Amino acid sequence: MVYVGIDVGGTGIKVGITDETGAILNQGEVPTLVGRPYPEIIRDMGQCMLAVLRESGYQERDVGSIGVGIPGAADNRNGKVIFCTNMGWSNVPLRDELQKYLNKPVYIGNDATLAGFAESLCCVSAGCHSSVFMTLGTGVGSGIVIDGKPWDGFHSVGGELGHIPMDIGGEPCSCGNHGCLERYCSATAVIRMGRQAMQLHPESMIHELCGGDPEKLNAKMVFDAAKEGDDVAMKIFHRYVDYMCKAVYIIIAFLDPEMIVLGGGISKAGSFLLDAIRARIPRYLLFKTLPYSRVEIAKLGAQAGMIGAAMLGKQSMEEAKV
Repeated sequence: MVYVGIDVGGTGIKVGITDETGAILNQGEVPTLVGRPYPEIIRDMGQCMLAVLRESGYQERDVGSIGVGIPGAADNRNGKVIFCTNMGWSNVPLRDELQKYLNKPVYIGNDATLAGFAESLCCVSAGCHSSVFMTLGTGVGSGIVIDGKPWDGFHSVGGELGHIPMDIGGEPCSCGNHGCLERYCSATAVIRMGRQAMQLHPESMIHELCGGDPEKLNAKMVFDAAKEGDDVAMKIFHRYVDYMCKAVYIIIAFLDPEMIVLGGGISKAGSFLLDAIRARIPRYLLFKTLPYSRVEIAKLGAQAGMIGAAMLGKQSMEEAKV
């Protein structure tokens, strides 16, 4: 038996075929082309799924289930996408549409939650009683896994750590509020701070690394300048770490998971970022003499979403049989 895992992103849709353990056997990708009617996007998704199955030598009878991760809120019980802001989706009947191409059980979840689920099944947080996954990319997403199961709350909209207000009256957020965590801890935030610094400090290495063109600046360049000891970049980095540690402490104080896993593009900074966060967390802790959540870097990378989606389908299908 094989399982289909689909990871829906704003630029691309990745489709993977996995075995019973979550190991990817084959995968494919199609562009999302946001802005089209949802049936067209789901059509491309379905056709890519069928193509990957054919290339792998599998037929419909070999597939156990289909799992889909979306960057938004999902109603897994009714097979709908409640909302997905960056795709303009609201109450989209994803299960019914996708079953037109492959008539198998379809299960839907939040992409960050499913990436964390994948890490908990076969990678860095495997064996943990509980874990929280933070994806640090264009925005900030998060997912909670407890006792081996993804948890997204009673109304299926839990785990939106990126929109916890960290600074009332702070930076305006796309959600309509101000001072949300993702306005300070996303790659977008690092780029914004880097561009501001370029205007004020043309002598900074940040200016050099992007060739003096703010449009070419990315978060890696800012962190690379910080690694080299650039004073301006170091201030940005330390501000970033401070907000991250506050977010990590909120997780520890409220949920106390066994592990907190950092993923997404920002996490590629590796030990430079991880060591700084680990060193600063203790200053925020309430119970300073007690053990607290381990913080680690995710290891599955771009495949985490597909693996988590496929294994959500497998787990949900097995539970439905009980």
